[in-house]
Amino acid sequence: MILIDTVYQRVLSIANKEQRGYITPLEFNLLANQASLAVFEQYFYSIDKNERLPGNSRQYSDMEHIMNEKIAPFELSAANNLGTTVGGGHDLPDDLYMLGQVIYQENDIDYQCEEITSDEFLRIRNSPLLAPTNRRPVYIKFLSTTSPVGYGIRVYGDGGAPLATPIWCNYIKLPNKVEWGYDVINEKALYNATPGRTINFEHHPSEETTLVLKILELAGVILQDSGIIQYADQEELKKIQQEKQ
Repeated sequence: MILIDTVYQRVLSIANKEQRGYITPLEFNLLANQASLAVFEQYFYSIDKNERLPGNSRQYSDMEHIMNEKIAPFELSAANNLGTTVGGGHDLPDDLYMLGQVIYQENDIDYQCEEITSDEFLRIRNSPLLAPTNRRPVYIKFLSTTSPVGYGIRVYGDGGAPLATPIWCNYIKLPNKVEWGYDVINEKALYNATPGRTINFEHHPSEETTLVLKILELAGVILQDSGIIQYADQEELKKIQQEKQ
């Protein structure tokens, strides 16, 4: 976790402004959430790149291990049975970013479901050898008007009807929406750390500098300050070069 107030104070300090009105709390919260998503999405590009590079035996310098540490706070399991939708489908968690394993449970035994397309399902469902079973279930995705993420899943095993219970999944969730909480007193924004008013970054502590630079870069665009943009770009380039060494 990274304290959002620490990031805000660093942003204000680097911007060399004495009053918080320069980057208002409202502006900061908008930029902070944009920066949080940008850092989060970069993880998956970095993982893809690192998988093509040789690793090493040192746990704390192996890039694959480091990236797994950064993603760990966002890996969840929807352990409870997924909600059933019209037509025997299942809604997915509303904070889902990337779906992982889909699991069907029968007699306290878990069976991992294989994802297939609707066309593939039509071809195999009547095949004695390829048709899904409760011990070899499959699932397909479909557009859903009730699922918060826009699509749901249907799981198939024995017979032609979708399986209903219990079905759960592993997934990667979106970062929580962060917020620097404040109260306006004498026309000044004063920090309010009360839980629910302030929501901190879920990111790994090592991402604090990256978040500060991302926010500065975005702030420079909004404020039309090329100096802030240039500083953020230069510092981010230094960080990237250091990681490549």
